[in-house]
Amino acid sequence: MELFHGSDVEVKEPKILSLSGRTPDFGFGFYTTSARQQAGEFTGIVNRRNGTNARIISVYDFDEQKANGLSLCKFDAANEAWLEFVVANRRGTYRGDKYDIIIGPVANDNVFRTLLLFERGILNVQRTIEELNTRRLFDQYVFSNERALRTLKYMHTIVL
Repeated sequence: MELFHGSDVEVKEPKILSLSGRTPDFGFGFYTTSARQQAGEFTGIVNRRNGTNARIISVYDFDEQKANGLSLCKFDAANEAWLEFVVANRRGTYRGDKYDIIIGPVANDNVFRTLLLFERGILNVQRTIEELNTRRLFDQYVFSNERALRTLKYMHTIVL
């Protein structure tokens, strides 16, 4: 399976994401997506954040056979369990199971406002899920440790 990572630099050797002051949707890890469009959009976010002009997608082959024996958490949809997991990770309060690979919908900028309204108590769980499911949510594959990263093989780079 082909996976994409959007950045402002080529990433031949993936490393675990560790950002001070920010807690991502699925915790710290190396974030990829099966949607080239999503990776392309993320290059723009990184570009603006870092003040660079580079928009680069690194492409990997994900060998699912190598993932056998690794702990996997998969969210098939933006549902209540996904919402609780994302909000806990963003708040830095997640204390549940640790997973090698996490797969599920990405809470990108298109859904940020909806999540913010939920976190502030303006929307309840049901209304938040309804709002999220009116949008097209891309997926994300997060590799949380070195064992998980070994399931990825760098293929090539796309410069936008």
